[in-house]
Amino acid sequence: MYKPDNDKTFENWPGSPSSELNRESWKVFQVMGEFVEGFDKMAHVHPAVSIFGSSRTAPDHPYYLLTEQIARELSNSGFSIISGGGPGIMEAANRGAQQGRSPSIGLNIILPGKQEVPNDFQDVSVNFHYFFVRKMMFVKYSAAYIVLPGGFGTLDEVIECLTLIQTSKTPAIPVILVQSSFWKGMLDFFRATLVEEGTISESDLDLIQLLDTPHEISQAIFDFYAEHGFHRPEGKPDFGLTF
Repeated sequence: MYKPDNDKTFENWPGSPSSELNRESWKVFQVMGEFVEGFDKMAHVHPAVSIFGSSRTAPDHPYYLLTEQIARELSNSGFSIISGGGPGIMEAANRGAQQGRSPSIGLNIILPGKQEVPNDFQDVSVNFHYFFVRKMMFVKYSAAYIVLPGGFGTLDEVIECLTLIQTSKTPAIPVILVQSSFWKGMLDFFRATLVEEGTISESDLDLIQLLDTPHEISQAIFDFYAEHGFHRPEGKPDFGLTF
């Protein structure tokens, strides 16, 4: 077997014992296990809408109440509701979904050093250690992304969704930002800086819709699929949506 004169294999690096590398290698199976569990539990979830937003939003906040209304209306229209499974906007989404007629799904993330527990409004619950596996479930099973006000995590999720659509790694679906006053500054930055500097195209902004009411959001999703049609997996039944 070929062996280079200057052996640079990891096991000979200072501070990198092979036992530690073996532990890292075995984590691949934990990642695989999370994919398998996620695919298994989500296999019959269709159609669904993912709702993102802050975990810090209190139950009496207008954003929480609005999210609950949005989720309830979409659930009654035949959409399962997917959230991150935590408190705040995520809880409001799951709570509203349970008030409707479609499943409420929580994709819970286990965070180091935090005691955050999944909310109590989940019909289907999946736990993840890895953000990228969890993101895959959001993307794979969503017919639309609805984004309420949030922080870094919410921004990460919406930019990831836009990037995947922009690069044609996933099909184009509605990306709806809710609460115009909250998102105005970010969209102004996109137009005045990113478009002007040529780092995105002006047409990329067409991927985003800015809406404020549950009815507008529901109608925008139905209008999109009335024009483009649903692409159902082979052999799947009709979605049974209520127009």
